[in-house]
Amino acid sequence: MNFNKKQDTADKIMTAAIDLMAERGYKGVTTEEIATKAGFSEKTLFRHFKSKQNLLESAFHRYHYAEEMKDLFDKKITWDLHTDLMMISQNYHRIMYQNRKLIQISGRERENLPGFQESTHKHPEQLKAFLTEYFDEMYKKGKIIQTDSERKAVAFLYLNYGAAMGGINNDPILNTFSIEAFIEESVSIFTRALTP
Repeated sequence: MNFNKKQDTADKIMTAAIDLMAERGYKGVTTEEIATKAGFSEKTLFRHFKSKQNLLESAFHRYHYAEEMKDLFDKKITWDLHTDLMMISQNYHRIMYQNRKLIQISGRERENLPGFQESTHKHPEQLKAFLTEYFDEMYKKGKIIQTDSERKAVAFLYLNYGAAMGGINNDPILNTFSIEAFIEESVSIFTRALTP
């Protein structure tokens, strides 16, 4: 019961921080304002997170995609290339959209916070590793052509990252079709290119 209460408190503080920082920037928000918006004292914020930067990094790790993607690769892979890449892309875009405020904050603030970029880069690194292992295994199963799995993983990751960032930043080039159509088209191209 205590654990759940702690988690609820931490989540409320992280959510308040994300909302305020998305609106006013990292430097434009004080820890006292974050604590007040969350309904707690500043002392409670510091007890949970020690610093404002640690709070932002904790929020990034709590709400970003690494754990959810690990679960997906561990439990939901079908070893059908099109089906799997569709599932991976759809989940990636859903998570990126859900976390769009946090993604925007990290993009704006990474240069101002020492160690932040290194800390947050763990998520795409982990997804790259999952994809590389997946492509290696698909080759062993005879389901894709021989290829440089790591390069294909990076290409697939950045294809999706670029589209996700375009959507988050309301890039007008993406207004002519839905993200669902983009995912279907890009996965179909990848599937055709890699299928023996």
